[in-house]
Amino acid sequence: MDAEKIKGALFEARPYVEYYDRLENLVKKLWEEATDEENFLQLLNEEMEQAEEPFKTDLRIFLQKFEAL
Repeated sequence: MDAEKIKGALFEARPYVEYYDRLENLVKKLWEEATDEENFLQLLNEEMEQAEEPFKTDLRIFLQKFEAL
């Protein structure tokens, strides 16, 4: 798994998200728990389903940036 991809996606998402610190903490926690990139995306999607707006939008933005890298 590529930690640089996480950093890059966080950097790209930063100007667009409302709760950057919360997003960064969650993403790093999920990355540590995940067994591989596919599992990371699964965990992220599970979080997205439970999240309330506007944080749900922050997660979507991060996911778009992550998948684009």
